Amino acid sequence: MTVQWQEQVSLKPYNTFGIDVKARYFSQVQDDQQVRQALGQAQQRGLPVLVIGGGSNLLLTRDINALVLHMASRGRRVLSDDGERIVVEAEAGEPWHAFVQWTLAQGYCGLENLSLIPGTVGAAPMQNVGAYGVEIKDVFAGLTALDRETGELRDFSLAECAFGYRDSLFKRNPGRWLILRVRFALTRTLHAHLDYGPVRQRLSEQGVTELTAQAISDAICSIRREKLPDPVELGNAGSFFKNPVVTADRVERIRAQYPAVVVYPQADGQVKLAAGWLIEQAGWKGHREGDAGVHRLQSLVLVNYGQASGAQMHALARKIQADIFERFGVELEMEPNLY
Repeated sequence: MTVQWQEQVSLKPYNTFGIDVKARYFSQVQDDQQVRQALGQAQQRGLPVLVIGGGSNLLLTRDINALVLHMASRGRRVLSDDGERIVVEAEAGEPWHAFVQWTLAQGYCGLENLSLIPGTVGAAPMQNVGAYGVEIKDVFAGLTALDRETGELRDFSLAECAFGYRDSLFKRNPGRWLILRVRFALTRTLHAHLDYGPVRQRLSEQGVTELTAQAISDAICSIRREKLPDPVELGNAGSFFKNPVVTADRVERIRAQYPAVVVYPQADGQVKLAAGWLIEQAGWKGHREGDAGVHRLQSLVLVNYGQASGAQMHALARKIQADIFERFGVELEMEPNLY
């Protein structure tokens, strides 16, 4: 099918902040052929290309003078099954949570802790999405990406993706690779991760007696719905700042003034701090400037109350970053990609 281009398209429906900016050109692509066709046409016109999926990791601060390529590919399949280990593959445009729920319905374990994360399958490896003690790298079996410099397809192994905390080869090389489909190694046996956050407590509250992947998913969905606003009702991109990793010396200096500082010791001797705790201690929880604000229940979430621009959201984020650095000597890094 020939790829279709539209002009001057509002991106409000395509980003979870609900920021109303326009794309000079916009195209939805549903398969590899359409991807290649759209990229080739953009190259002929000398146009830059911005690839988006669910728009849950974007902060759009201006109109986009480019071709915005919306990945709308769908499909999921089992590649191998030895009775215990199952390798499944999903197209980049598959909505992430729907894909997770599909794996659970098949009786496959591994993705339950990553339930209810917004976005698409293709975006998940970009920043090694993680939640409640599990990251993409823990269940990753490979992916196929298009090299936008050469036009060739390439398969990537776990090691080649160079995953880190909210990081990957793809995030460090923006615009180079376009992820087309991702593979995951799942199991029929449950290997539960219950020690991060209130997961174990929520399972107890729900009266769960038989621990299953679906029960863990249900508990995590319940927790996330309490903590995080629904982007359909209140524009947001989930956690806006990464949890910073600092030296043990920095933690001790903070602890001298804030004995209750929340810390997560890392294997390399450094310490991860809870960004939300820092922001709350600094008094930003529930803060609002016009329609840009910090959520009243979750300090890590910046929200658009209606008509905030991307520039206004970014200005608020920069104020928070400056204040946290002044108070704690800690630099907060934004999670969403800024355009």
